[in-house]
Amino acid sequence: MIEPAALDIVSIERAPAGLLDDESLSWLEALRDPGARRDAAIRDLHALLLRAARFQVRRRRHLLPACDGAELDDLAEHAADDATMAVLKRVESYEGRSRFTTWAYKFAIMHAAVAVRRAAWQHREIPIEPADWPFVSDNAGPAELAEHRELATALRSAIDTVLTRHQRTVLIALAVNQVPVDVLAERLSTSRGAVYKTLHDARAKLRQELAAVGFLPGIAERLHD
Repeated sequence: MIEPAALDIVSIERAPAGLLDDESLSWLEALRDPGARRDAAIRDLHALLLRAARFQVRRRRHLLPACDGAELDDLAEHAADDATMAVLKRVESYEGRSRFTTWAYKFAIMHAAVAVRRAAWQHREIPIEPADWPFVSDNAGPAELAEHRELATALRSAIDTVLTRHQRTVLIALAVNQVPVDVLAERLSTSRGAVYKTLHDARAKLRQELAAVGFLPGIAERLHD
């Protein structure tokens, strides 16, 4: 449980009163109070987000077959801590388009999902080679099958020759082996945004290379988007 006293006071810009329900206004007013009322509001917020995080973790427990109830509760607790901090840092962006609690729930759901994915990959290596190249349709006819195989060969060649080692690692991990982006970002000691930027650059290089060797850009985009 995070301690309210350990948090910096957050400046909250109140949304237009007409857009907020009484409960949401009460939450914002309490979180603006620099005294004991704010501390109590933070504890209540954490409890609220903990319930949401527990639900989300248990909904995804099939991804963590080796975890017992205590370990799942621990994941939910940490997710609720992170979600509470995220809400307090971003509360000034709350615009009143939904109830404050509905808006805050989204942070708990997101952080719980991230916690589960990280736990599921905790003892797994990030694959740097594709387990399979899923570029050929089993239902394709002979002509289409030949075209797909030719394109797949050109694509594999482009991945090996055009991309940097880092771009290749990111592309194969995300687009082929379905590694969660937050897990990959953590393993590479970078941000989700940086990983997405690398993936975008890698795809752009591949489209350019495939177009240069005679393949239509539209076909390449369908295979990678």
